[in-house]
This record gives sequence, C-alpha cells and structure tokens, in this order.
Amino acid sequence: MAETLFLRLPRTATESASWLIIDARGAPVGPPQSGPLNLAAARTSGRRVCVLVPGTDVLLAEPEVPVKAGVKPLQLVPYALEEHLAEDIDELHFALGRRVGESTRLPVAVVARSLINEWLGVLREAGIVPDSLYADSDLLPENPGQAVILLEEDAVFVRPPGGGAVTLPADALPQALEIAQSHSDTASGARGLILYTGAAEWQAHSAQVEAVRPKFDGIKIQLLTGGPLALFAQQLPGTGAINLLQGDYAPKSAVAAGWQAWRVAALLLVGLVVLHVAGKGVQLHFLKTREHQVDASIRDTVRNALPGDPNVLDARRRMEARLAAARGAGSGLLPALQALAQARTQTPGTNLQSVAFKNGSVELKLQAPDATSLDHLSQALRAEGWQADLLGGTNTTGGYEGRIQVHGGG
Repeated sequence: MAETLFLRLPRTATESASWLIIDARGAPVGPPQSGPLNLAAARTSGRRVCVLVPGTDVLLAEPEVPVKAGVKPLQLVPYALEEHLAEDIDELHFALGRRVGESTRLPVAVVARSLINEWLGVLREAGIVPDSLYADSDLLPENPGQAVILLEEDAVFVRPPGGGAVTLPADALPQALEIAQSHSDTASGARGLILYTGAAEWQAHSAQVEAVRPKFDGIKIQLLTGGPLALFAQQLPGTGAINLLQGDYAPKSAVAAGWQAWRVAALLLVGLVVLHVAGKGVQLHFLKTREHQVDASIRDTVRNALPGDPNVLDARRRMEARLAAARGAGSGLLPALQALAQARTQTPGTNLQSVAFKNGSVELKLQAPDATSLDHLSQALRAEGWQADLLGGTNTTGGYEGRIQVHGGG
C-alpha cells in the first residue's frame, strides 16, 4: 500500500515541524526528520499526508448523546458540551468519532475554527494538502489494564484505562499522575502505569514519578530517543482517533477537484449548447410561421384562380399539380412557335396576328398574300413533323386571313 507522510505541527512558531515516512502498518520507513514545512512538502509526492496538531488546542470529550430518529448527532453535540465550552459554538468546529457498541457516549473533538483555518493555511502555503488531521493527544496509546502518560518538555498527556486522553502543561505532572491513579481499575487490581518520555524529561521529573510508585502495582518507563512521533505513528492503522477534517473541512475528492477546475468551461459549454438549441428553436418557429403564411397565400390564390371551385383543402398540393400540368402543357408551345418561324421563311409575306394555346394545341391566326401561301405554310410545318390543319380563311383587302391549328409534333 502507499506510504504516508506523518507530520506533526509545532506548538509554537519558534519550534520546527517534525515528520516521518511510515508504511501501511505504521512502521517507520526512515528516521524522523525536522525542519521547515517546505522540506516536508517535498516528501508528499505519491504519499498520503497525515498531520498532527497540538492536543493542547483540541478538546476531546465523550458526552452523552442519545440516539434519536431523524436527529443528527452533530445537532445535539454542541448543547451536550455547552457547559464545558467558553467560546460561542458558532466559532467552534465539532468533529465526531465512532460510538463503541451500544454506548450513548459519543467521542467528540472540538477546536476553534480560527485555529483549524490557521493550520490549514500554513500547510497550504507550504504546498501541503492533508488527507487527515488529528490531535496528537488522540493518538496516545490505549491500554485496557494500565494508564499511559507521555511526558514532553512542555506538555504531558495522560490516558487512564478505558478513558479519553487529557492534555496538561508539563508542570502539571502531579495532577496527571493523580488522574492515572484515580481511574485505575482497582476491582481487577490493574493499577499499572506506562510512562513514555525523553531522557532529559525523565532526568528532570523522575523524582516526582518515583514518589508515587507505591500507588501503582508497577511503573514501566519507556525512553523515546527520537521523540514521540514513531509512538504516535504505531497507533495510526485502525485508530479510533477523530479526524478533524469533517464537514466544511472534509478534503475534496479527485473527482470533485477536477470538477472545480473544469466547472467554468463546462458551464460555458452548457450555455453554448443551450443558446444553439434556443437559436434552432427560434429559427424553426420562424420557418413554421412563414409556412403558414405561404399556405394562406396559396389558398387565396386558389380562390382567385378557381373561383368556381369551393374546395380549398390541401391547396398547396392542388396548386403544385396545376402548375406542373401548366409546365407540361407549355412545353409544346415554344417548339411550335419555333417551327412556325422556320416555316415562314419558305412563305414570304406571311404575318402572325395572334396565338391561342388550348389543350396542348396552338391555334395561329395568320395574314398571307393568298390562300396558297397558307397552304404552303401548313406543308412546311408538316414537313417538320407537326400536324398542321387549315381551319379556314377569308379574303381581305390586304390579302388572305386564315387559321391554322398546330399540335402533336412527332
């Protein structure tokens, strides 16, 4: 599994951060290191990041929070802890742990929003994005039969058997020893104590510890040569500690982060699609309106062209059929006139007075010098493949007027 950068923030600005690379079992991969946060940031690539914050700034409690249907525990927790809180609950961040069995007690971590914002801001400036955030005191080892104390230069953590961790100043070691002794399981005789500390701290406070040794069945001293970071790391796998990154501070998933990055582009694309669809809709509406106007115009034209025909239903198709018929019929008119023009060259003096087109036939009214000239014209048309019939004629002062019917060129 992936390794984890286990990073502990300093309690004061004058101190350095410390970190450790651990594997999935919580075992160190290398030695502990300390220094500016930007050096730790260089070790985050490809690793999860777990950050410890000072337990002195985080309240750990287990208030009675009964399970109520339809009510979220987070709604009840601030009121269950109200008498223990000096600050306005709106200025505090509440993170919840897991209940043990059917217990009505609920593990809770409380921290000022201003502090958690400050921690996350410092990490962000260094280029570090944490996956989890714990109070260091919450990773103090648990022992069902013995109290556990961690003594550092400026703080002392104590966890009685089966109880939550308490953080006190280092000069409050006597009170920490009292807490450890008073919560020991006297019924089973389990009154042992495990004390983790550094060599310098043990030398400074050993007399106080030895003074209370008779109150315990045994005191085991564990000297931490590299500091408590490795001790905390051992508790990380399967820990019941409360991750402070909940609610508003929950880390964004990769999908959510990707969506945030692409959200503007996606919204612009959606807007473009909506505008395109809206434009097509407006264009379709315009075309439909124009089509209705054309249909109305066709109906009016049909009424004018066919005044005796009361049926104007499907006027468009009827008008199209009539126009097609007219185009088909008219296809013989121009060839007939062209043939007439060629035939006139063989009968000089012949003039066209009128043309009538009906039922596919062209009726010509002609002025000629005499009847023989019209007969020659008819013969010329027949020679071109047309059927030309002389319908009659009369003598006039200017010559001879006659009518010829031309049709069915073939």
